[in-house]
Amino acid sequence: MSKQNIEFKDSGIPWIGQIPKHWEIKRLKFILNERKENNKPVKTDFILSLTNEKGVIPYSEKGAQGNISKDDITGYKLAYPNDIILNSMNVVIGSVGLSSYFGAISPVYYALYSKENSNIKFYNYVFQTSVFQNSLKGLGNGILEIRMRIPMSNLNNVFLPLPPLNEQKKIAEFLDKKCEIIDKRLSNLERKIKSLKEYKKSLISECVTTGLNPTNMEFKDSGIPWCPQIPSDWQVINPKILFKQRNQKAKSGEIQYTASQEFGIISQEEYTRKTGYNMVKVLKGFDILKHVEVGDFVISMRSFQGGLEYSNVSGSISSAYVMLIPNSKFVNNRYFRWLFKSSKYIDALQSTTNLIRDGQAMRYSNFALIKLIVPSLNEQKEIAEFLDKKCEKIDRLNENYTKQITALKEYKKSLIYECVTGKKEI
Repeated sequence: MSKQNIEFKDSGIPWIGQIPKHWEIKRLKFILNERKENNKPVKTDFILSLTNEKGVIPYSEKGAQGNISKDDITGYKLAYPNDIILNSMNVVIGSVGLSSYFGAISPVYYALYSKENSNIKFYNYVFQTSVFQNSLKGLGNGILEIRMRIPMSNLNNVFLPLPPLNEQKKIAEFLDKKCEIIDKRLSNLERKIKSLKEYKKSLISECVTTGLNPTNMEFKDSGIPWCPQIPSDWQVINPKILFKQRNQKAKSGEIQYTASQEFGIISQEEYTRKTGYNMVKVLKGFDILKHVEVGDFVISMRSFQGGLEYSNVSGSISSAYVMLIPNSKFVNNRYFRWLFKSSKYIDALQSTTNLIRDGQAMRYSNFALIKLIVPSLNEQKEIAEFLDKKCEKIDRLNENYTKQITALKEYKKSLIYECVTGKKEI
């Protein structure tokens, strides 16, 4: 298909825009069929699931806990290889994919197969485009826009581009080759990021527990389970000596902050901007808030998952958090920032309770159970400076890889859209 030799026309459908003049526009029901075969009596107990990143996968690979009983799956529907599977509640955010399996699917999923005038791979690519997914908003029934169930009757009336069948096949084959190359590059970049993150994690733990030159150091038994061997000139000190609690109440008018493992201690407004989640802001009764000061370490509700946070700001914060004031006689803040984020220390925090679960709050009593290893202040400074520089380089590399991934994903989306609407020369 040569773009130079093709005349275009307005499709009349906003998300499609212009299409080649010889293409048609048809409602989905004239292009794809809904598969309505039920799993009753049970024909298979092989359950399929959908993910935004991987498409259609076996339910067992999703990481869900527990088994589904045969009573449950009698209400399921059947899907076959080369069916487009879409989640009627999440298709607008990309929960759609082409199945390689025969299996049972949830009643909230639809399985679509091709009529004689359609190539299923071509229409799978149509369904992958963000602009098409966005066009489905408003067709569902429910309260939240991204969780509205779209009835099949509404989906059947959605307009789709309909090129000649031979062009559909040619476009699908072209996109298969191009997307395979892009996906390989994405996988390679993701492996690099994962490898660097693992290296950084290992580097931090080793430096904060053995120092910068472990081969030239003598070691001794520490007497503490989470770090049994430490350099012979390091101390083991009760955390209550190193950090005392700040019990200061918040003051009216102070900026309200929140503790986040991803972003550290940030304002509620900034947290909302970064995540899209609104925080509950206290407008009166500030006695339920605590004061946090620059240089404090913060025990958050999720510290058992990701360590303690360090505050670069002064203001108010939830009373559910515990602020720790470091003893400057023993503590270099930068060193302990790394120590409290090391995997060995986080594992030690988790060992302080037998009831660790998502959402459980850490307390000062948990923190106080973990005796801390303390190098000299000079050595703490050296370790912190080394990790600051080294980890900054690692983070810059990962940031660069992440930008490449974002650019490749955007290019892939654009490429698919241009092809399935006839705007790209094939």
